[in-house]
Amino acid sequence: LATTVALASTVSAHTLMYSVWVNDVDQGDGRNVYIRSPPSNSPVKDLSDASIVCNVNGGTAVSSLVQAAAGDKLTFEWYHNTRGDDIIDLSHKGPLITYIAPYTEGDGFESIWSKIDEEGLSDGTWAVDNLVSNGGKKDFTLPSGLAAGQYLIRQEIIALHEADVAFSENSARGAQFYPSCVQVEVTGSGSAVPDENFDFSTGYTYSDPGIVFNLYSGSVTSYDIPGPDVW
Repeated sequence: LATTVALASTVSAHTLMYSVWVNDVDQGDGRNVYIRSPPSNSPVKDLSDASIVCNVNGGTAVSSLVQAAAGDKLTFEWYHNTRGDDIIDLSHKGPLITYIAPYTEGDGFESIWSKIDEEGLSDGTWAVDNLVSNGGKKDFTLPSGLAAGQYLIRQEIIALHEADVAFSENSARGAQFYPSCVQVEVTGSGSAVPDENFDFSTGYTYSDPGIVFNLYSGSVTSYDIPGPDVW
């Protein structure tokens, strides 16, 4: 029975991005329209795979871009199988992290990324807990001085329930990454160009304490979010 329950929990946990809201206005179903959607809701675990950036098929551009102005509030909406369902299993606790890069039709597996938002663990509540409480929606604000242009915005959920062991040591376990990349055209008169030049191929490693992390090692009170500082 325990095996069956654990398996069911794992199956029910997987998640995908459905849509983007701009200043609380739904931009509609974005899957394979302005979101580079993977073929399934399964996680990525291999840090050496380019899919760690924009997921499977992340190097395939889609037809549209979300229109937003610098300083706008964006909301990325996640789901499990259907919109408004259980989003992700609450056992899959972990952070949500948002990055931005100049638009590319490639897979983004290069030094082009800057972090613009992060949420980890605060007063015992994980970002995933808040995501589920908010019906799958995660808000962040575009930098007010961001230069106009076309961008990729990448948001990821990192599920830590099996992260006590690195995937490189045990491929049946390891942190589960759910990245999704959205094509966005930003308007405005800003001149700030994201310049952290973060590269996932070297910036995320199995020695990172935010990637190999024991969620069940007693009372967890702190967590080091992977990646650079927020730009």
